[in-house]
Amino acid sequence: MDLGLRDKVVLVTGGASGIGRAIVTTFAHEGARVVVVDRSDASAHAGVAAAVTGDLADTDTCRRAIDATMTRFGRLDVLVNNAGRNDGVGLDAGPEAFVRSLQQNLVHAYTLAHLARPHLAAAAAQHGDAAIVNIGSKVAVTGQGGTSGYAAAKGALLALTREWALELAAQRVRSNAVLPAEVWTPLYESWLATQGDPLAERARIERSIPLGQRFTTADEIAAMVAFVASPRSAHTTGQLLFVDGGYTHLDRRAT
Repeated sequence: MDLGLRDKVVLVTGGASGIGRAIVTTFAHEGARVVVVDRSDASAHAGVAAAVTGDLADTDTCRRAIDATMTRFGRLDVLVNNAGRNDGVGLDAGPEAFVRSLQQNLVHAYTLAHLARPHLAAAAAQHGDAAIVNIGSKVAVTGQGGTSGYAAAKGALLALTREWALELAAQRVRSNAVLPAEVWTPLYESWLATQGDPLAERARIERSIPLGQRFTTADEIAAMVAFVASPRSAHTTGQLLFVDGGYTHLDRRAT
């Protein structure tokens, strides 16, 4: 299926590795021109048309990302808010650490949407469609324990997904969220290596995933992101799409 993404301009945050890297590769495969903003320099990565290096908690990095996109390509069709990490900021961490967690995991998504809005609206007016895709987390709906900052940020991002869907509907800019659960990435593999028995822990996690008893792949997340960002999903907005093998919602007796 041709998703109609050829020559679309897509800005992906946190696109240098993991799920973000898979998202970049998928959009590039569809013919999109992808701009990456990340702490790591992604300019040499395959599929990256332009890269901005910096900390997204700094508003200047967000502004540079939008400016660089418009200077290079003159348009912006899709914003993918992917950057963030489960930083383990729990109730014992205190208010200052909690606020820092929100800065790292939430505030930049708002900032980028704010800065991107006129450009997305212009793209929709000219080409008929534009989109924001937020990468959420099952933690926002299941909880995890010991990660108040990340849970609050991802919960807020789901609320903003629907808020923006309504606010931007008149401009034909769509807003949706894709929610992963247990996704096999290099970062996940590194965390697993810290466990007492990594193989046993991996098997335990896999048994808890109803569909196939396996981890979701980053490519499977990326495929959903590309689809919901594409004109093929032109009447889909305000949706929370779980790509998790049934992990979040299906009865655990199934496992």
